[in-house]
Amino acid sequence: MRDWTVAARDALAHGPAALVTVLATEGSAPRGPGTRMLVTAEGLAGTIGGGALEHQAAAQARAILDQAPGSWRVQDWPLGPLLGQCCGGRVRLLVERLAEAPEGHGPWDVTLGEPLVRVAAERRASLTRLPARGALPEAGSRFVEPGEEPMLRVLMFGAGHVGRAIAARAEGLPLHLGWFDARPEAAETPGMSLASEAEMVACAERAAAGSAVVILTHDHALDYRLAAAALRGEAGFVGLIGSATKRARFLSRLAKEGIDAARLTCPIGLAGIAGKAPDVIAIAVLAQLLMLEAEG
Repeated sequence: MRDWTVAARDALAHGPAALVTVLATEGSAPRGPGTRMLVTAEGLAGTIGGGALEHQAAAQARAILDQAPGSWRVQDWPLGPLLGQCCGGRVRLLVERLAEAPEGHGPWDVTLGEPLVRVAAERRASLTRLPARGALPEAGSRFVEPGEEPMLRVLMFGAGHVGRAIAARAEGLPLHLGWFDARPEAAETPGMSLASEAEMVACAERAAAGSAVVILTHDHALDYRLAAAALRGEAGFVGLIGSATKRARFLSRLAKEGIDAARLTCPIGLAGIAGKAPDVIAIAVLAQLLMLEAEG
């Protein structure tokens, strides 16, 4: 649940809320450290996975709703016979009763500043994460705030039918999407940023190392400029929508310009998923990006 602070504020406007955070895992576990689930008396937002584990964690979270804001407990759960599971791993959970942030504080007061001291992300390099077993942390313990699951950075150029289909289905996936188009008529597309063609080309060339660039604009000439720019940069994956003929023409031109096209994928999308409908292409592209995220 990437926007848990927003969900928590909304929930607290209607009553008490608790947060379950995966602090640490060992062996096979359904979700990783930093995964969060918001719990109210009426429902859940987000998931820590695990079926019986989630059911028990939700029950513990609802029990803490009757406690004072700032109340917390850390629990260890072996994923074995106790929960009717056979994963064999372990999960350490933090269950906390949330409270609104006081005026003038940061975007969210996690309420544990007194009993537990969370360490900001920039200090992670000098500290280790909490273990999944051993002595439980006590009041005053310092620990590194678990981050959310890592996300693959994706730059997508083009807000046509396929681009909109991809963006609509990317919600909730471990992808950090930056989406651009140069056409004024696309300016009102939710989630998309309007940029000039020159700005888009510069953005493609500056793509972060290991990131993915997805190119599917309305203009083959612009597609080529974006592909060439991304290949000159450090993007780990450059995906281009198009046919085998388009690929051959682009490869020939790139070779003449001395640009290494080894990172170019065209046609884009997971092999074996047939169909030219925007929704089908979107699913194939997202599946391919998720494979990159898993490999990374």
